[in-house]
Amino acid sequence: MSRLEEISDVKTLQQVASHLEKSTVRLAKENARLRAENTRLRCGNADPQLELDLLKEQLAAMKREIFSESSERTPREKKPGNDKPTEPRRGHGPTSQPNLPVEEVIHTLKEEDRTCPICGETLTEMGDQVDESEEITVVGVEYKILKHRRQKYRCRCNEQVMTAPGPAKHIPGGRYSVDFAVHVAEQKYLDHLPLERQVKAMSRAGLETTSQTLWDQINVLARILEPTYRTLCKMVLESGVVFADETFWRNHENSETSRWWTWCVASEDIATYRILNSRSQKAARKVLSGFEGVAMTDGYTAYQSLAKSSVNLELAHCWAHVRRKFLEAADFNRELSGQAVELINTLFKIEREVPRAGPDATDEERQRILDLRSRLRQEKSKPVIKELLEWGGRHDGAVLPQSKLGKAISYMLKLWKGLTLFLDNPRVPLDNNAAERALRGVVVGRKNHYGSKSKRGTEVAAIFYTLFETAKLSGVDNPGAYVAFAAKRAIADHGAVTLPSDLT
Repeated sequence: MSRLEEISDVKTLQQVASHLEKSTVRLAKENARLRAENTRLRCGNADPQLELDLLKEQLAAMKREIFSESSERTPREKKPGNDKPTEPRRGHGPTSQPNLPVEEVIHTLKEEDRTCPICGETLTEMGDQVDESEEITVVGVEYKILKHRRQKYRCRCNEQVMTAPGPAKHIPGGRYSVDFAVHVAEQKYLDHLPLERQVKAMSRAGLETTSQTLWDQINVLARILEPTYRTLCKMVLESGVVFADETFWRNHENSETSRWWTWCVASEDIATYRILNSRSQKAARKVLSGFEGVAMTDGYTAYQSLAKSSVNLELAHCWAHVRRKFLEAADFNRELSGQAVELINTLFKIEREVPRAGPDATDEERQRILDLRSRLRQEKSKPVIKELLEWGGRHDGAVLPQSKLGKAISYMLKLWKGLTLFLDNPRVPLDNNAAERALRGVVVGRKNHYGSKSKRGTEVAAIFYTLFETAKLSGVDNPGAYVAFAAKRAIADHGAVTLPSDLT
């Protein structure tokens, strides 16, 4: 076997370095396991001090959960000699409103008020001089009945009669327009307003309807948009890197509430959702079926089990989740947890040195950004990662395995391969925040309208969340108009949905 200093081939050296790094990780994990076992054996005699320390940590965690504000920001250290009180922040001024229409309103004095109170002469206008100000107001939503009169035409031969086409209809002969159905869907799945509240708001505006009628409209609209939804689900899996996460969802079918799960798979410009009755590996396989590439996830075991049985699926793991666990441990061991958090903060600080690619960036510009990110990660991030690994191996056996700090270190080392994948792939981000952001609307909607009443309700919710959130990610200013366009285009291509007469 050749000595390391005798090897001159760059590729061989890279392979040796990769092998050494994997060996280091394996040995660090084994070292951590042995230390944890040693600590467990030492604690087996029920050392009162160790038990007391663990109870104090649990108490501190409970106090933080109950009384502290929910934040992942670390407290700023007070710099010595900076005791001067800071000046209160002043107002930021009026916000620019370039998208609002401007309507000019002229205010004049009444004839009887145009008399000078001093001399009694008549007041006259001072040319173009006015006192000008702006006021933002609201024009309420207006519902109206449009009577469509489709003109008929005939030929002198009396053999042909033609009728002018009418508007696109999602329900043949239906009374409600496509725009109305989109409005209801937008209110529920983008603004999180339950159907019953919409009914009351519409009643105040003069429209009398029922929540069942509103449901019928969005149910049909979802069927029309289903091909678009399936296309988006297929497109997101064609990305080289995706973000995956899940959150619970309630299904109240048959008067029984059961916990279902909203699975999200997102890319840079697409967010797709599936609401399934399981959080198992089988469900994860269904959501990521056919995907080949890197999936950014948290440490949930269903993804890890799926990756083991999938040749072309590679998992990257989220540094934000690791950082969160060390912040939770900071209540009782601020010094050691702070060291880990500071190192992780350094990783994110290095990432911020790379400019973001705008929506209009060319392929060459995007490639330059990737090259810069790759270089910075090798030059700056890699030493930080090495320091974190050494820090984790050094402190893992020195703390209680049952403590939050012990669990945080164990969590980091267990996911080390996925956490360091970003060093070799500049397209892999440091965190899974994109998926968490994509699920915010689902969480707010879940709180407002308590989930779905049926399996079909979960399917409709998944379709509209996918369309609205994708529109937002793609920079569409008016997601409702985007969905209306997609629906009308689908109707023009494939026709409306035929339903029983009681839905028209």
